[in-house]
Parts: sequence; C-alpha cells; structure tokens
Amino acid sequence: MVLALLPLIGVFLALRLVDRWEPEPRGLIVIALGWGAIVSVAIALGVDLLIVLAVGRSGTPAGEFLQTVVQAPVVEEVAKGLGVLLIFAGARRWFDGPVDGIVYGGLIGAGFAFTENIQYFALAWIEGGAELTSATFFIRGILSPFAHVMFTAVTGFALGLAARRGASFRGVLGPWLLGLAGAIVLHAFWNGSALLGDFLGLYTALQIPLFLVFIGGVLMLRREEARLTRARLGEYAAAGWFTPQEVDMLATPSGRRAGLAWARTLRGDRVGIMRSFIADATALAAARQRVLVGRDGTGGAEERLLLERTAAARAALLAA
Repeated sequence: MVLALLPLIGVFLALRLVDRWEPEPRGLIVIALGWGAIVSVAIALGVDLLIVLAVGRSGTPAGEFLQTVVQAPVVEEVAKGLGVLLIFAGARRWFDGPVDGIVYGGLIGAGFAFTENIQYFALAWIEGGAELTSATFFIRGILSPFAHVMFTAVTGFALGLAARRGASFRGVLGPWLLGLAGAIVLHAFWNGSALLGDFLGLYTALQIPLFLVFIGGVLMLRREEARLTRARLGEYAAAGWFTPQEVDMLATPSGRRAGLAWARTLRGDRVGIMRSFIADATALAAARQRVLVGRDGTGGAEERLLLERTAAARAALLAA
C-alpha cells in the first residue's frame, strides 16, 4: 500500500495542476477517487468471478490473450466509465467541459491503479521478494503511472465535449460510448504490448509519444478554457461589471500571477481575498457559459450571487 501510494500522489498532484484554472469540488474529487479505488475494482472482480464460474479459467495462451487484451480492458473501462457518467448525471453543474471530464476520468483511473498496484506489488513480494517488487514498481510506478489515467480520461474527454455543447443526459450516452471505445482500444493496446511484443521497445516508440500527445492536448484544452473565461467575463465588462484590466487579470495566467503579487503588497496581505475574487470570477464565467448553452435553468440566480461576491471582493481589495 505504501508503494502504491507513491505513484498515486504523483498522479494526483499532476491532475490538480491540470485542474487549477477552475478547481473541482473536493467532495467530487473524493467520490472520483473512491469510485476508482473501490467500486470499479469491485465491479471488475465481480465480473471476472462470474466469467470464471460460467466458463472456467483457461490456462492456454489463447485464453490468457482473451482475458488480458479483451476481457480486462472492456470490463475495467466500463466499470470506470460508469463512474464518470454518474458524476456527470449527479453533478452536471460541475461538469463544464473537456478539462473537467479529463480530471474526473483521470482521478477514477488513478484510484483504480492504486488498488490494482497494491495487488501487483503484494504478489511480486510473495513470489520474488524485493527484487521482483522493485522491478514491478519500476514498470508500474515509474514507467506507467498515468496508464489508467489516460485510458479513462478519454471517456471523460468525450463526456466533457458533450457537456460543453449543452447535451442532456440522454444526449451524452452516444459520446460516452464513443469515449469508452477509445479507452478500451488504448487499454487493449497497452495490455497487448506487455503480453505479446517487446514492451520496452513499444513503450519507447509508441507509448511515450502517446503520452506527449496527451499532455499537449491537455495544455491546448487549458488554453481554450482560459479563452472561454475571458470571452464570458468580457461580456460582463461590456455591461460595466468589470474593467478591461480586471478581465486581463482574472482570465489570463500572467494576469492572475500579477494580481496575486499585487495583493501581497496591500495592507494585511489580501492574497486570500484575491484568490476568492479569481475563483468567483471563473465560476461566474462558467455559469454564464452554462446559461448560454441551455444547461442551467437556475443560472440567473447563481450569476447574481457571484456578481455580488466579486463586487464585494473588489471593494475589500481596494479598501484603505
């Protein structure tokens, strides 16, 4: 468990870095991790047990291939993907776009990998002691801590795109299935490379480029999220709620850094107030986006509340 915690901590910090622009609620973060670590693992183990009881466990190479490259990716990704779908259904106002989907999917994948790693590291210790455990940790904890994260993030990405377009729950089922198919294919490819081919060769030639593409895609989505925030806050600026300078400060990474640095120079160090100002303005832009795409019939009340809070934060920052 201690060994399994190490890659989990690294992955969690990376996902929180991705989620910095518009952080998800802590409760949903815990739910996502819990679904991955407990519920999805229980579903996968339960289905595996039912299959063994129904048809038995084959010890042939063909049977091992089917279990590793077909059964495991399908069952595990469906189990994890159900968690992303349920978060969308139960907390739709916190599921605004692709970055949110990647974060929720990634957290579920990280939770699943944590529990799976406990099993792998324990078996390695029993069968080969410290030497085999070290080798297993190197493969799973150093070379591939983001594998399950990437798989399930594909499902979350598809749901996030549908959410950005204002899709209803029924409307996201198609994108969810499409994202699920992508996650299954990536998972099957990963398992197949470990089972059939030169793992390190395929890892270097294919998996590392895929991971770099994943990172590049996340950075592009972060920029798109910032662009939408700037566009929505610009509409409020046109109505007189913000100045153009405030929009620059609230909706750009450099502006936020400058705003926080300025808040530190104020009497009493008002960094906390500035953080609230930034967070409420970002939430305001997200609420406005949900109203524009027809996803939130109560967005008007939230808009008014957030406008009042941003006005109060501005007044507190500028107070003598």
